[in-house]
Amino acid sequence: MEQNGEVTKRSRGCCLNWPGSPQAYAFCFHCSPMDTVRIAVVGAGLMGLSTAVCIPTLVPRCSVTVIADKFTPDTTSDVAAGILIPHAYPGSPSFAPGPCEAIRGLADSHGIIFKEAGSSRPLRPELTLCPDTPVHKQKQWFRETFDHLFSIANSAEAGDAGVYLVSGWQIFRSMPTEEVPFWADVVLGFRKMTEAELKKFPQHVFGQAFTTLKCEGPVYLPWLEKRVKRSGGLMVPQRIEDLWELHPSFDIVVNCSGLGSRQLAGDSTIFPVRGQVLKVQAPWLKHFIRDGSGLTYIYPGTSNVTLGGTRQKGDWNLSPDAEISRDIFSRCCALEPSLHRACDIREKVGLRPSRPGIRLQKELLAQDSRRLPVVHHYGHGSGGFSMHWGTALEAARLVNECAQALGSPAPKSKL
Repeated sequence: MEQNGEVTKRSRGCCLNWPGSPQAYAFCFHCSPMDTVRIAVVGAGLMGLSTAVCIPTLVPRCSVTVIADKFTPDTTSDVAAGILIPHAYPGSPSFAPGPCEAIRGLADSHGIIFKEAGSSRPLRPELTLCPDTPVHKQKQWFRETFDHLFSIANSAEAGDAGVYLVSGWQIFRSMPTEEVPFWADVVLGFRKMTEAELKKFPQHVFGQAFTTLKCEGPVYLPWLEKRVKRSGGLMVPQRIEDLWELHPSFDIVVNCSGLGSRQLAGDSTIFPVRGQVLKVQAPWLKHFIRDGSGLTYIYPGTSNVTLGGTRQKGDWNLSPDAEISRDIFSRCCALEPSLHRACDIREKVGLRPSRPGIRLQKELLAQDSRRLPVVHHYGHGSGGFSMHWGTALEAARLVNECAQALGSPAPKSKL
């Protein structure tokens, strides 16, 4: 606010109080009116940026600031292949009350506090006891993501966004448990492969053919950044060690920090799943090929072909392993012998933020008389691109609920 020609701090807590970067200080000179809800999104990967784009469409009178220590092209999302084939999360048919509710009630009635091993930070019991993501929610999120990206692929923005259709095969060495997966009616033209098609893969007995979408992470993420800025959002390069650092400068925090949630949210259930891939030049390849296990795949892109991969749980090593690269190349050449002619082979490594199920949840942090509403949105593992827009919309809806609660009398129970 400006008084007598001088910029003063807002009484409810101003960005000038927050020890951030020059961008954060600059924010104060464009401070929005007092009734504007100030929202910080922690994390600038796929989840953080997509959530930051969705929030202004669902939350009236808000400002959005994305805060992260890494931005594109240095995120895990920049390494990912970006193809829309859903990852199989543990699921259940409905949100019906189950053991979690009973355990939570028992814990509350006896004053039990769940804590991370070796830490005084409390854990909510559902972090470890309620991992399942119902199948109908997975399908909803996938459909919302597919429909959104399909509209981009059919627009003039497709090239700038790095979003396009791609057709191919998913093949199996033995008959899969489900010949028709839950997402079959979302992708385009899903069908069983013909015997003639399967002749290309003599070691495989069954296959599925379909058309899906692919996002080029190094193109899509900068495009999302531009959309955030276009709607008035800010990008602040800053490492956050504790979510309370953002109080009182922000009214609501959205935690999209992925693996950083071990520290920021006290979530010991999240862990890295190391993925190593090769980016090669093989422009003659137009169709994707994916082994049903998801461990071996060939995904053609606009600038290169992604060959994968690995799924190494608990491995934090970001350095490429030459032996693994040779194994990936050998496996992919077995599926597509023409890859022996590929050139300009580059190695990439990313750490997928994985947990038993996606965490999409509100939480009200309390410290003495202070309160900080937080929306958690992380833990997609290998399924980030396939679900990101659907879960970002849901996260934005949770943010809107928090924003509405800000103007209401203090609730008797937690958010």
